[in-house]
Parts: sequence; C-alpha cells; structure tokens
Amino acid sequence: MGARQGQGGQGHGRLIAALRALRRGGIVAYPTEAVYGLGCDPFDAEAVHRLCEIKQRPAGQGLLLIAETIDQVRPLIEAIDDERWSAILATWPGPVTWVFPASREAPDWLGARDRSLAVRVTAHPVARALCRGFAGPIVSTSANLRGRRPARTALEVRKRLGDSIQTIVSGPVGGDERPSRICRAIDGVCLRD
Repeated sequence: MGARQGQGGQGHGRLIAALRALRRGGIVAYPTEAVYGLGCDPFDAEAVHRLCEIKQRPAGQGLLLIAETIDQVRPLIEAIDDERWSAILATWPGPVTWVFPASREAPDWLGARDRSLAVRVTAHPVARALCRGFAGPIVSTSANLRGRRPARTALEVRKRLGDSIQTIVSGPVGGDERPSRICRAIDGVCLRD
C-alpha cells in the first residue's frame, strides 16, 4: 500500500487506515506537537527494525514512545520517587519527553544501550487519537532521514519517504517550532532543550 494523504473529511478514514497498518506491522506518519512523526507497534521487532532502516538510524540509539495516558507506558518504565513523578506529570500531556530506566517488560529493541526508555504523553489530538485507537503506546520518531530536517507536512513526508510509509494521517502540526524537550526522569536534567 503506498503512502496516501487524507484530505478534509477523509481524516477519520486515514486514522482507521493508520490503526489497521499499525496492527499489521506497518509504519505510519502523523502530526505531532512540532513535526510529523513516524510510528509503529513498539512490540513488533520487525516493524521497529524497518522503521530504523527507513530513517537510516543505527540500532541501539533508543526510541521514543508516545502515549495518550501514563497508564499506557507505566509497565515499560521503572518506578521513580513521588516528587519526581509530580514534576513529570505536571508537564503532560505536552511536548516534554522523559527518559526513564526501562522495566523488564520493555522490549530490548526499544531502549538505548543503557536500558533507558524515552516516553511522552502527547498533547497533539491526532497522535492522542492514534494511541487511543491502538490501545497503547506507539514508537514515535521524527519523519526524516537521519541528519535531515524533519517533515512538517503530510506532503513533505510523502515526497521524502514515499512508499516506505503505509499510511499518512494528515493534519497540522502543533505550534512548537522544535521537537520535544528531553529530560532525565530520575533527576530532571535536560538532555535536549
């Protein structure tokens, strides 16, 4: 199935197609707070490896998961103290990604070499709808080839990545100019501002 761009009233149909593609191991593109994202089922090793190949991203670099709620990612991360949780929850939903120690339930192919896992409860309505419909988190990485500028429109995704993407859910990106800030959950240190 080639990449397609939903228009007008077709947004719901594209969302349904994206959910179908995710469940079948496909790669989908969708708007996020700042750029278009590429996503797949985080528990499907083949899909995750294919996504990394599309982006020309090396294995072991670690991937980000987005979710509609903290409950969707909580089993995949280690518990931290209540004070840190309060600080993290105050930023969600929103464009702040937190890097946690990965739990034993987190697949090895998601975490970085240090067994950490980056997660974000997204505020973008399309990304939230994808996670809600999928009933769980999805891998989320910017829609671009490694070292290139991320796509900010569905048309840019289609031009740059073509048929490697099964479905593109079109819609405007959020108002953020840059990809999400990344911070370490255990101490709040900012890794990317």
